Amino acid sequence: MVHKSRKLSAVLVIAVVVSGFVLVANGFTLKESSPAAPGAIIEEDESFLQNPRYESNDELQDLLARLQKDHPTLVKVHSIGSSLENRPLLVVEIRPNIDRPRPLLMPMFKYVANMHGDETVGRELLIYLAQYLVNNYRQDPEVGALVNSTAIYLMPSMNPDGFHRSKEGSCESPPNYMGRYNAAGVDLNRDFPDRFDNDRVRHIRRNRQQPETAAVMNWILSNPFVLSANLHGGAVVASYPYDNSIFHHECCEDSPTPDNHFFKYASLVYAQNHPVMKNGHDCNETFQDGITNGAYWYELNGGMQDFNYVFSNCFEITLELSCCKYPKASELPKEWHKNKRSLIEYMKLTHVGVRGLVTDSNGYPIQDADVIVDGIKQNIRTTKRGEYWRLLVPGNYKLRVEAVGFYPSQEVPITIAA
Repeated sequence: MVHKSRKLSAVLVIAVVVSGFVLVANGFTLKESSPAAPGAIIEEDESFLQNPRYESNDELQDLLARLQKDHPTLVKVHSIGSSLENRPLLVVEIRPNIDRPRPLLMPMFKYVANMHGDETVGRELLIYLAQYLVNNYRQDPEVGALVNSTAIYLMPSMNPDGFHRSKEGSCESPPNYMGRYNAAGVDLNRDFPDRFDNDRVRHIRRNRQQPETAAVMNWILSNPFVLSANLHGGAVVASYPYDNSIFHHECCEDSPTPDNHFFKYASLVYAQNHPVMKNGHDCNETFQDGITNGAYWYELNGGMQDFNYVFSNCFEITLELSCCKYPKASELPKEWHKNKRSLIEYMKLTHVGVRGLVTDSNGYPIQDADVIVDGIKQNIRTTKRGEYWRLLVPGNYKLRVEAVGFYPSQEVPITIAA
């Protein structure tokens, strides 16, 4: 029982994590954990690009199992549930000492791909990314620093049933094409609880969603993810929430979140590190600087990126990666090289802002305390261990903490340096 006489202590640990970064071009890069000698050339292992092909669902399962077997201290493969046709929904977790609990204050990051079964570039990029990270962990200081500081989760396919029905070389989704949807013909990116739903908590508990959606919802709500992106196809742009607006315009009007500055910044980091996306002209569409607000582009209800932001602490954007949704496998190495730097730089943003612990005056962690940034009407809640991560762009802020049964903390001024 919490006694009202107990006073919530001030934030005991408040680390400006951006101080561990150096500014490079349009994004942040981690300082090397073991700097290479001047002029040294790091030979990266990208052997996975040889003989490019798409793995079937069974082959994907085998590939990930081998990755775990070959790197038992770095890789763990999870199934977070099953599709409607009982195919496992696989997630690769990558971090050091994988069999031990996640270190305190190590942030969690995720990429999710292939929620539309015929949008396959993201699926293959996450398979490549998993291999790239573990193959280069010990030889590339940048990769080592990223993996050592971040709990990374990669979900290559949210819709394995739809992928099973899709056909290589199909660039568009024909009307009523089952490959885009799950086995029940449902668009999974319209299947999440929407921010305008009445009685949203009850909506979740009634399990109205498809099994794939329900599994991902449970995964999101059960873990303190900090940053995320979901990978799609059919355009080349980075899209950020909200995906709909209170006025329900068909297009061409922004619907910004309270964290609009961060979302635009994060989207730009991905787009400006992509040689095509940054130009803003591809697939017969134009996007200034290669980014767009979701609702400005077109409105949709029940999308995954809005669900992450509204129902959890996780900030998510949507990445449209290729004009052709299911290009020939021979195109995959080109897609990897276009997106590799963006994928890495975006993951580093998990560390931008502040992080810390909230405890009572005796040092015990406080769960579900609200971490409040003055002027931003979106709070972050602490984990069971009292942890929080607050993503913020460079600037000056005031931070305070409130929790039921405790006096509020004092306001703490913080500066996020560029």
